[in-house]
Amino acid sequence: MIPLNTLRTTVAGALLAAVSLTALDAGTAFAQPGPPGANLPPPPPVPPGQLPPAPEDLTSMPPVSTSYVPKKTEWGDPDLRGTWPIDNIASLPMNRPANVNGRAWQTEEEYARRLQQANGSDAAYAREDQRGTIGMGHWVESDASGRRTNLVVDPPNGQLPELTPQAAALRAAGRSSWTPNTKYNWVTDFDSWDRCVSRGFPASMLPFRYNNGIRVYQSPGYVTIALEMLGTRVIPLRTGDPQHWPQSVEAWLGNSVGHWEGNTLVIETTNIKTGDSATQDMFARNGSPLNMATMGVPAWNTIPTSSKAKVVERLTPTGPDTIVYEMTYSDPEVFTAPFTARLDWTRNNEYEFYEYACHEGDVQVRNYITSSRAGTLQEAGAEDRAAAGESGGSR
Repeated sequence: MIPLNTLRTTVAGALLAAVSLTALDAGTAFAQPGPPGANLPPPPPVPPGQLPPAPEDLTSMPPVSTSYVPKKTEWGDPDLRGTWPIDNIASLPMNRPANVNGRAWQTEEEYARRLQQANGSDAAYAREDQRGTIGMGHWVESDASGRRTNLVVDPPNGQLPELTPQAAALRAAGRSSWTPNTKYNWVTDFDSWDRCVSRGFPASMLPFRYNNGIRVYQSPGYVTIALEMLGTRVIPLRTGDPQHWPQSVEAWLGNSVGHWEGNTLVIETTNIKTGDSATQDMFARNGSPLNMATMGVPAWNTIPTSSKAKVVERLTPTGPDTIVYEMTYSDPEVFTAPFTARLDWTRNNEYEFYEYACHEGDVQVRNYITSSRAGTLQEAGAEDRAAAGESGGSR
């Protein structure tokens, strides 16, 4: 829990461009380098009792345990209500780092390095609290994140599948405030996150660098998932036919319908806003299904979405304060295969939500357009002078 929660409110929209993650792009293969500190001297050993459990075979990913029996709501559904912030796993990349040799779990030494980095973040937070200042210690939230090496568990190699040739071309042609050498002339040159509309889906359910709060509410026949950053999902529970919307009806977070399989909540989402980032039609743009503010995803926020996109989520309680969240994404026109990410949710009912006042602080879209147009006029003026044989200066 970070004391200076107000940092994560009105400044968020205005400072999107400050969190530059462009270096995370690894081309169409999306493979990631090893974790920071991999070539440094060995860290201090993990204190006794602080090493999280892991299977004996560190390359294996055991199935999710369903042995825990959660308490029930007053109307008899498994009780998932509570606050489940995922800032504790914000440091985990989507793709498995190249230097872990295919392991899904860290060795003790690797975890000790992660713990050392988390302790450094804690120290930065403490210094800011003492000084009454706001800086990167609070802006970039992270902790030891357990012993997992990454979020993708399927394909088994822990890597996002390749894009289809058509999707790769659209991604390369896309525009956002994150794409290199972009000239900004109108809102069609920005992604939906730049404009405080949506982080995209299922990107909205994945850890970001900040504002990672998730709160679950339940009532008879419904589950509601409130996101700290841009979005609330009201999910009806239906058995049999999910009764999704007609295909022509779309939403930024799609149309989600849930049902229970034992104590596991299964949510199927279709009708996700289709489109791409190469279009000049602002209404035809999508929200990228993966957002680059999640560690280790493709840069630029320009991955397209087709009408075949589908998300299946499984929320399985594994203890009184833990839920395993699994998300499988498929879009055969964009990715060459489905992929599944697994996240460990930990209850923290002391985590506070503050208004994510993104639009109120989002002056950057106008600023980008104004400065970019001025630069374009400058370039045009220089070209005119050169064509007239002038060397520069005013007319």
